[in-house]
Amino acid sequence: MAQKPAHSPQRGAIYAKLHIARKELQLEDNAYRDILHRLTGHYSAKDATTSALETVLAHFRTLGWKPRKGSLSSSDKPHVRMIYAIWKDMGPMLDSGGTREALRAYVQRQTVSAARPQGISAPEFLDGMQAQKVIEGLKQWRFRLERGVK
Repeated sequence: MAQKPAHSPQRGAIYAKLHIARKELQLEDNAYRDILHRLTGHYSAKDATTSALETVLAHFRTLGWKPRKGSLSSSDKPHVRMIYAIWKDMGPMLDSGGTREALRAYVQRQTVSAARPQGISAPEFLDGMQAQKVIEGLKQWRFRLERGVK
C-alpha cells in the first residue's frame, strides 16, 4: 500500500482552497469525488499528492472558480497574523474602514523610538517585542471603540 502524503501547511492551504472552490462551484459530493478520482486516482484529497491536488485546483479554475485574494496577512509569524486579525475586527469601527495603509501608519507611529525615528513601516517587519506593544495598543483601541470612545 502506498504511503500517505505528509501533511504540511501548504497542503492545509490546498485543502482549504479545494473546499472553498467546491462550495463556490456548487459541486455535489459525488461530482467533487468523481473529479478528484479522474484527476488524482483517489476519491479523497488526503490520499492524493500535493501536485495532483494543484492539478485539481487548476481544473476548478477552468470551471470558472476564481480564488479570492487572501486574507490581509498570510504570514508565518503568529504575532503578525494577530495584528491583522485585531485590525480586521476593528475595521468596521474605524473612519478609515481598516485599510492596510491605515494599519501601517498606526504601526509606524507605535514603533517610533530613538533607534528608529521613522518607526517600522509594516507589521511584517516587527519582532516579537515590538509586535506585542502594537497588539496591546490595538486591543486598548478596540476596547475604546467598542465603548464608543475614539
